[in-house]
Amino acid sequence: MNKIVTISREFGSGGREIGKRLADKLNLTYYDKEIITEISKETGLSEEYIRNISEKGIYPTAFNFGRSFASFGNLQSNQTEILVKQQEILKKIAEKGNCIIVGRGADITLKDYNTMNIFVYSDMKSKINRCKTKAVEGENLSEKELEKKIIQVDKNRKDFHNLISNLEWGNKNNYNLCINTSGLEIKDIIPSLAEYIETWFRRKK
Repeated sequence: MNKIVTISREFGSGGREIGKRLADKLNLTYYDKEIITEISKETGLSEEYIRNISEKGIYPTAFNFGRSFASFGNLQSNQTEILVKQQEILKKIAEKGNCIIVGRGADITLKDYNTMNIFVYSDMKSKINRCKTKAVEGENLSEKELEKKIIQVDKNRKDFHNLISNLEWGNKNNYNLCINTSGLEIKDIIPSLAEYIETWFRRKK
């Protein structure tokens, strides 16, 4: 059976690191920023522009997507084109199977692909500390600035999720596994997570 794991996450919770480490541990292909690169290739739009659309929540608001991008593929809108292309690419990835996909609303887009859907969250203090550790060179945000950024990014992610689904972002009932990483070293929980995922897919056979 193909293994497809999607990871939704709060900003600073360590979801991306969990995805990378699990992909290595389970020998699965990892997809995250690679999706932006592929969208750029297929649309001709710059990766920076696409990243802004994804990270800042600049989505079409004048249309009701009806929970499906495909119906709006003919709209003359860069934002809509990106959303449509992202959906197409996610489904192509799912057809290949054996992968971990971080973000992009993959849990919703791939709801018919027998995915295991994970949500990663953490308390604010841990998220701020993790952001400090992962900060790029030259970025010296205060704790208040980091908290504001975390709240805004999570709002963008929630808004995007609401755009494509009736399901509540972060509600434990909408995921197969929720992981609280507060005060934890990500590398320490990977072995048990990998074992749980293997067990979950065996059960689904």
